[in-house]
Amino acid sequence: MAIDTLRRFFLPCFFSSKQQPTVPFSDHHLQTKNRPSSPASSTSSSTATSAAPPRPSKSMVIGTIFGNRRGHVWFCVQHDRLSAKPLLLLELPLSTDHLVREMRNGLVRIALECSDAATCPLRSVPLWTAFCNGKKTGFAARRRAGDRVRSILRTMQCVSVGAGVIPSGFSSDTSEELMYMRANFEHVVGNADSESFHLINPDECPGQELSVFLLRSRLAAIR
Repeated sequence: MAIDTLRRFFLPCFFSSKQQPTVPFSDHHLQTKNRPSSPASSTSSSTATSAAPPRPSKSMVIGTIFGNRRGHVWFCVQHDRLSAKPLLLLELPLSTDHLVREMRNGLVRIALECSDAATCPLRSVPLWTAFCNGKKTGFAARRRAGDRVRSILRTMQCVSVGAGVIPSGFSSDTSEELMYMRANFEHVVGNADSESFHLINPDECPGQELSVFLLRSRLAAIR
């Protein structure tokens, strides 16, 4: 079953009991840290810093993938799982079965591309061309969190990480079970035209690789 695949891929990684070894602090670390640098090294360091390109911004968010067995997959991004107002909500042109089949290979890369020449934030773009592992799958759409989505998020407030099923009947517009997977994602902002979300797995269990990319092509918009 699809939910068994979700649990088999994700849950062993999320509930590992191993701990990372700690590095003892010594006087050598303190002396090295507080040692003054020479003027020459300071000058070269500042020059290298000014010449280097800006680093991408990184933060951790909560990502939830959910959908009915025969319906489309939704991707929801939140800063706080207790809030029913998502930072980003996308309806993807992928069925749950399709996503599970791709997950069996261990690598899922969903790329959403737009050719919007406007300066609006990427997360405000209403329509995207979607690709899954290099294959075009249709169009993804940004959605507002309606009553049904808010009800789903409130139902999952107690879930921090994991996969499961919400029984049918909790919402008036569906009679099917709703499958979900929630995990921590690394949110990377490369520049105004690129953002991405990457599933975070513990170091001792690489597990599933799943990433969602938001990309804007200004060249296509000019043409």
